[in-house]
Amino acid sequence: MTLPPLEEQKRIEINLADAVARLDSISAKAFGTVTLLQERRAALISAAVTGKIDVRTWQPPEPQPVRQSAAEVA
Repeated sequence: MTLPPLEEQKRIEINLADAVARLDSISAKAFGTVTLLQERRAALISAAVTGKIDVRTWQPPEPQPVRQSAAEVA
């Protein structure tokens, strides 16, 4: 089995470690966001059930048009 030179192997290792670190960071932020949204959802439901906020006249917002990126348009 042939392998790349040792220096190239080290560069590959460093690049993979950096990529894994970035993905771990993104994953942690996403998990934190999900946790925060779950907490806010629970607080909103609690406030609605206990009568702290009035949701009887609530209407959903009008849908906004989806913006396309320049790459999608081209």
